[in-house]
Amino acid sequence: MNRRQQRAFKLFMWILGLCLAGYIAGPPLYWHLNETLNSISSSCPPCPCDCSLQPLLSIPEGLSNNSILDCMRQDPEVSEEAGKSFTDLLSEEVKQKEAEAEEKQRLADTKLLEAKKIASQYQKEADKCNSGMDTCEVARERAEAALENQMKETALWELRARQRGWKDGSRKSRAHF
Repeated sequence: MNRRQQRAFKLFMWILGLCLAGYIAGPPLYWHLNETLNSISSSCPPCPCDCSLQPLLSIPEGLSNNSILDCMRQDPEVSEEAGKSFTDLLSEEVKQKEAEAEEKQRLADTKLLEAKKIASQYQKEADKCNSGMDTCEVARERAEAALENQMKETALWELRARQRGWKDGSRKSRAHF
């Protein structure tokens, strides 16, 4: 970063800091100043108001709909029934969650059992393969040993044949045993 970019970055950070401080401290200061100015600039006294507590229009008791007020009152029978039904709903939900958990556990156990069976089959196949490889290795070693013995025996017979006059180029050996 060159010097000009550093200055621009510092200026940006200062502006960002001032904006953040104004955002945090601004609203409380505004309301405090607003209340102070309203209390100073208000020169007229508050208006006297003679308002009665009775409404201008009254509705007879039977026609009024006080369902909101009725809902606010707590009826012991209703609250007890609501409590029971709430308890019943909770116990039903708990039973449902238990049933779901049992089903998930059963599925998990089934999948685990299947995985164990498949792993066992693979292990059996691997054991068969290893056994076959061992058998092949033993057979190969025996064949090598037999070949080596055969080559030794061939070399011995060839040596005996040469001692009795056999030559590589001749068709038949005339030596008698």
